[in-house]
Amino acid sequence: MKLISFLNHAVPSYGLVSGDDVLDLTPILGAQAPDLKTLIAKNLFATAAQAAQSHKPTLKLAQLTLLPVIPNPGQIFCIGLNYGDHVRETGRQVTETPTIFLRLPDSQVAHGQDIVRPAESHRLDYEAEIAVIIGKGGRRIKEEDAWSHIAGYSCYNDGSVRDWQVATSQWTPGKNFYKTGGFGPWMVTSDEIAPAQAMRLQTVLNGQVLQDSTTDKMIHSIPRQIAYISTFIPLSPGDVIVTGTPGGVGNKREPQIFMKPGDVCEIVVDAIGTLRNGIRDEA
Repeated sequence: MKLISFLNHAVPSYGLVSGDDVLDLTPILGAQAPDLKTLIAKNLFATAAQAAQSHKPTLKLAQLTLLPVIPNPGQIFCIGLNYGDHVRETGRQVTETPTIFLRLPDSQVAHGQDIVRPAESHRLDYEAEIAVIIGKGGRRIKEEDAWSHIAGYSCYNDGSVRDWQVATSQWTPGKNFYKTGGFGPWMVTSDEIAPAQAMRLQTVLNGQVLQDSTTDKMIHSIPRQIAYISTFIPLSPGDVIVTGTPGGVGNKREPQIFMKPGDVCEIVVDAIGTLRNGIRDEA
């Protein structure tokens, strides 16, 4: 199933997508699961599916203002340098363990919202990635058990302000400018995507394909990422792992390509859907 978070008359809500229609789950599940993160934590996917059988959708997807899939994640972990072609284009070396950095919730926007180019830089780059949403939490999760800890998957644009990212050896500022990362449009539940299924991910900027790869080319697999992160800190339901970008980023092209106002950037994942964001300058 596909699950979204959205605003319903300015009130945060969440629901189940069926074609062009949306079943608002908030009034149905009420205090039992007031948001998508709680539904995930309580493993109420079967309850949501039953609600879809007994209730008709009352909302149209196209008329909703979406929120980032998980608006209130406890933790957002991002994996850097996780595709060989991206490692090569940066001139770096493959590491034995994953490169980890963090994003903050306020650095994200939803599908259909504009990514904001900050006043401090015009080097706003795209990065097509797949987001993994944790379902069952845990500490020191074994790789062979990791697939069972995944609630679902979404598209992610790890928008990066490159000059701020590379100003020091720490990437945090360039990866966390306000409203520079896209997360959406929905979460596809893990029962719809087989473990280790190769997913194709692309960046399409103004109709031009700039990144194109598949997840089987990851250096550190999704189970490896879950096992590694959960070694140093427990993972909790609703946590997000952004799994890395392939080669073709704008900063390493000749000539360089950066996102600018008026652009439309799409992150396309064959098994999930399309995350679409316009670009605008910060007001």
